[in-house]
Amino acid sequence: MANKDHPTPTIQVLERSFALLEVLSQHADPMALKDISERTGLHPSTAHRILNDLAAGRFVDRPQAGMYRLGMRLLELGNLVKARMSVREAALAPMRELHRLTNQAVNLSVRQGDEIVYIERAYSERSGMQVVRAVGGRAPLHLTSVGKLFLAAEPNERVRAYAARTGLAGHTRNSLTLVPALERELDGVRARGLAQDNEELEIGVRCVAAGVYDDSGKLVAGLSISAPADRLEPAWTDRVKATAEEISRALGHRPEERAPTMPVRRR
Repeated sequence: MANKDHPTPTIQVLERSFALLEVLSQHADPMALKDISERTGLHPSTAHRILNDLAAGRFVDRPQAGMYRLGMRLLELGNLVKARMSVREAALAPMRELHRLTNQAVNLSVRQGDEIVYIERAYSERSGMQVVRAVGGRAPLHLTSVGKLFLAAEPNERVRAYAARTGLAGHTRNSLTLVPALERELDGVRARGLAQDNEELEIGVRCVAAGVYDDSGKLVAGLSISAPADRLEPAWTDRVKATAEEISRALGHRPEERAPTMPVRRR
């Protein structure tokens, strides 16, 4: 049965699949095919065929013959949505307030592979920024303040693996292109809980970033301020950190919890 609060899918099999998943979502225990058929109004053979297809994609589990429940693939996809979309939603109002207080561009970024991806920003023409990163834009981890947060959350062996994969290519004369220099920088990030980009991605632009953590204490995003190099005020670091903590609390991270400091592992 279609949910009356949402438009009916134009493809019948999708409508029926959604109805089956909706019924399964309302029961913690596995359901028998007969009960599922009755609740959805689908013929048992139709329900059986679609449930088998959903099971092949791990959207439905069959703990025993004739019994069905929601599958683990939904949990995996839900965690991806939680990590990306809920962070953006939780961050938008605090980001706007931080922009109002500093009059500088405020960015929210997440890690994807060896890059960060900008997923939200708060910006106005008054910021006077030479370069504003568009939502969806990407940049190497080692050249950005948020990227350094993610690298600092890993042991040095994985940092060196990243360096080997990427070659630590530089964009400016300030870029950290040698492993020892990057490791020293990450030691400082771990100690401060903050990261900086000192004109390493773009000449004339400096950034400072703090981490955003979810309810499990995992680093899921980074909040940063981008400003002209001669206008980045030291006092803004406290504001960035406080705003990142506010967003983390909205995601269920307890203020008294701190992300564990990764041990520095030397050669």
